[in-house]
Amino acid sequence: MPDRQSTNDNNPFAPPPEGQPDQPWQPRLPEGSDERPAGGPGWSSSQPGRSSDGFGSRPERPSGGGQGGGPDGGQGPGLRWDPTDPAQRRARYAVLSGMWAFFFSFFVQELALLLGALGAYWAISALRTRAKAPEGPPSPAQTAAAATANRAKQTAAISGLVASALALMIVASGFLVHFVYRDFYECRTDALTKQSQLACNDLLPKPLQDTLGVRE
Repeated sequence: MPDRQSTNDNNPFAPPPEGQPDQPWQPRLPEGSDERPAGGPGWSSSQPGRSSDGFGSRPERPSGGGQGGGPDGGQGPGLRWDPTDPAQRRARYAVLSGMWAFFFSFFVQELALLLGALGAYWAISALRTRAKAPEGPPSPAQTAAAATANRAKQTAAISGLVASALALMIVASGFLVHFVYRDFYECRTDALTKQSQLACNDLLPKPLQDTLGVRE
């Protein structure tokens, strides 16, 4: 095995000499040389400098912390909704519940009824909740952010309410049809043959036989 002291001094990855404690990494220089890299300890003298277009520089943070860069940790002008606001969360829940309720109203009416009721409740609750007034005189940025968030909340809540109402109307219409023409549905369920099922169509009005009746 070669002697560790014979390692090339210009090799930055060479192990330290025997008996010398560990030190932070820096380029190994010949003995007696007082030169140091221009970029400071730990950097090569051939390291390219920072370009004039700002590449490699750390982006400056806007004044004032908080979410969205708003003053006093508040909501920034670019943030459309605040996830910590219960009213805005309910508005988003109402949109999701209304959309899924409308989808399931054509397949699983029981689930659509549950989702539609929840969506309508969340939408009405979001519309009735007023925005919390900021402490002290609001700045123009806070006023603009609050107005944007309030419009987004109202749009989401109204959309969820409309979708939930449509889903509930479809479910209610299905329940009403089954109640009014329950004789037809009972006849179709109890029928044992195709011919007996076709005979159940006589229990429906003529305009509804092609829509709700049993087809050949």
